[in-house]
Amino acid sequence: MQVPPNCDLTLGMVCIDKSEPGRTVWRMPADERFANPAGLVQGGFLAAMCDSAMGAAAVTFVQGRKVFAANAEIKVSFLAKVRPGGFLTCTAEVVSGGSRVAFVEAEVVDDEGRSVARSSSTYILTPRDPGDRVEEGATRPQEAARPQAKESSG
Repeated sequence: MQVPPNCDLTLGMVCIDKSEPGRTVWRMPADERFANPAGLVQGGFLAAMCDSAMGAAAVTFVQGRKVFAANAEIKVSFLAKVRPGGFLTCTAEVVSGGSRVAFVEAEVVDDEGRSVARSSSTYILTPRDPGDRVEEGATRPQEAARPQAKESSG
């Protein structure tokens, strides 16, 4: 597996924070190479940024397991025009998930803090090593860090 992947390198995406399980923050230049004929950053590049950030959030959510995260679906809402220049920041967070699926949301803001896109996606989580067991996970990233109570037999 190549890290960072070519798609992130092409977009100039850099992860600036992954300190919290299930949450990542990324930056990307609003490069003129990404402009459409109207002179605005084409929505597909914003969608790709959201996808990369949300996929990374899904991977960090599973804490200790090595998984692939693949989209089952993605929705992107474009909220404002993005002109080339400056940087975009995307924050992605797992809002619900388990051992096999993660539901993730993301927001992209420009240098002025203006929300320019929001996205959501469902990711299917599969072990990188086919021999790995899938264990049932928590439903929220905060719960994943909590120790699970064991049932007593007495």
